[in-house]
Amino acid sequence: MKIAVSGKGGVGKTTLAALLIRAFNDQGKKVLAIDADPDANLAAAVGIPGADAIVPIAEMKELIAQRTESVPGSMGGFFKLNPKVDDLPEALSARMGNIKLMRLGGVKGGGGGCICPESTLLKALMTHITLLRDEVVVMDMEAGLEHLGRATAQGVNRLIVVVEPGRRSIETARQVKLLAGQIHLNNVSVLGNKIRTDTDKAFLQEQLPDFDFLGFIEYNQGLVDSDVQGLSPYDAVPALREKALSLIEGLT
Repeated sequence: MKIAVSGKGGVGKTTLAALLIRAFNDQGKKVLAIDADPDANLAAAVGIPGADAIVPIAEMKELIAQRTESVPGSMGGFFKLNPKVDDLPEALSARMGNIKLMRLGGVKGGGGGCICPESTLLKALMTHITLLRDEVVVMDMEAGLEHLGRATAQGVNRLIVVVEPGRRSIETARQVKLLAGQIHLNNVSVLGNKIRTDTDKAFLQEQLPDFDFLGFIEYNQGLVDSDVQGLSPYDAVPALREKALSLIEGLT
């Protein structure tokens, strides 16, 4: 099972990804968690100790140079386009129970479509993770789906777009679905978050009639409190834990 989670910043996509990761872990599954959002905080949401110390792979210049046979920091010249990456999930992951977590980081400079050693290594790693790994994979993606391409999208079983009642969130969801279609990722669902009333649900369903709704998560002050206290919402808010366990039943 390979799941990608996307949506506008602030809607709760990282929270959802963390809840799913912990729920799969509680079911005895081995989980590889991928933080593919440059604004990385998935490790903290999962509850992995020492989250701030996890170094993004895109910033591991010596590793990138070694695997791609490139000059560190170079944007030109020759380098290896099929670097060895199959050992990286074991070598570079932070661990908690059956959970392994990797931070990809972002490629600085050259634009989102740059062909550079950093981008080449990350794309090779994502291809390995989505097509060749046999554990559950949950990926916290930015809205632009920067780390996915046509090849890697073939291995993604479900893209979940998190939305909240609001026009900007809805517009982002539509854009994400459009981008997903361009890479032939067609199994797209939406999850409504921060729901306060039935009117909120109806608004989202009316605005997104072409989406399959995975479910809804009600607004919960406990989530805000857990963030202030530096706790994983899965541990701090029982209602969210139960919701996560019910959601993965619909995914498997």
